[in-house]
Amino acid sequence: MKISARNALKGTVTDIAKGQIVAKVKVDVGGQTVCSIVSVEAVEDLDLKVGDEISAIVKATEVMLAK
Repeated sequence: MKISARNALKGTVTDIAKGQIVAKVKVDVGGQTVCSIVSVEAVEDLDLKVGDEISAIVKATEVMLAK
């Protein structure tokens, strides 16, 4: 599969918290946690499970910082 996003972070699924419509998926990327909110349908279609090796692909038009 080819995609236009260039920021693909390889990691391991550490937690999946499913709601009725969306799920919060946490991915360990080299000791840092990346969290993604996706549909429950997407989690099921991808057959995601804790321990799976996946890529977290980031495509954003802006990055906001706060201190």
